[in-house]
Amino acid sequence: MKKLLYVGLLLAFAAALCWPGVSSRPQSSDPILIGAGDIGDGLNLNLSGGMATAALIDTYPSALVFADGDLSHNNGTDGDFARAYEPTWGRFKNRTIPAIGNHEYNALNGAGYFNYFGPAAGDATKGYYSLNVGAWHVIVLNSGDMCYPVDCEAGSPQEVWLKNDLAANTRLCTLALFHEPLYTSVAAGQGVAPNTGMQAMWQDLYDANIKPNAAKAKVDLVVNGHVHNYERFAPQDANGNLDTANGIVQITAGTGGTSHFTFGTTPSVNSLVRDSTAFGVLKLTLHSSSYDWQFIPIAGQTFTDSGTQACH
Repeated sequence: MKKLLYVGLLLAFAAALCWPGVSSRPQSSDPILIGAGDIGDGLNLNLSGGMATAALIDTYPSALVFADGDLSHNNGTDGDFARAYEPTWGRFKNRTIPAIGNHEYNALNGAGYFNYFGPAAGDATKGYYSLNVGAWHVIVLNSGDMCYPVDCEAGSPQEVWLKNDLAANTRLCTLALFHEPLYTSVAAGQGVAPNTGMQAMWQDLYDANIKPNAAKAKVDLVVNGHVHNYERFAPQDANGNLDTANGIVQITAGTGGTSHFTFGTTPSVNSLVRDSTAFGVLKLTLHSSSYDWQFIPIAGQTFTDSGTQACH
């Protein structure tokens, strides 16, 4: 009898511990994807920004992390990854979805990047791949260094692969990750420019939303890095035309901690929100038919941007 009473007391105590209390956090069953691009600068030993953004990711231990290119300035070598990425975002490696940037191609055709991430980065001769995350399809494209050395023009192996991947996609919502954006309001002379080579693949992404014979799956969001600031665009097509019915939202989050660029005096058409002051991460909550976005700044900075968008 005493033994049964003791077991009962233990079970009651365990139940009390597991019962949601004031300090418990409600957990969503929908996956969270959190990240940015342009993270560590090992060349100048400038790691404070990357360490600060990593501290934000630490507060989401079950989230998947996206690392959207230019992860270890300056050349993406094995040494650069050891100096710049490993001390900052390296602890998230086993839960990271990586995308290759132009700096990774500064040495040995991205060997440092592919050595570091291994199979998670896809075929080292391609650098593009796709996966499913919850109810979403996630496509990782290779924008290279202005589409070099992996071509992204119409008819290229990557563009043909993208068409086939979209045709086979059965998920309602789709996200595309790649480093160099097609659209940006960055000022001239910053060392970056819109990657117009990505227009053909942007067209493929948009065509998935408008073709009558297209599958149920649609493309809802593109997330880029490369430009060291934050910018969000209204839904648009591959030619920069506003299309609230079928267009794709682009968010640039090159805010991982490297540096900041300056915006021009005249924003790009359809640019809604811009900031060039804060480092931070973009948090995406992927629901079954919509997504929430939130830009989270590092400690001491105040800029933020958030909202909800239904999938097509």
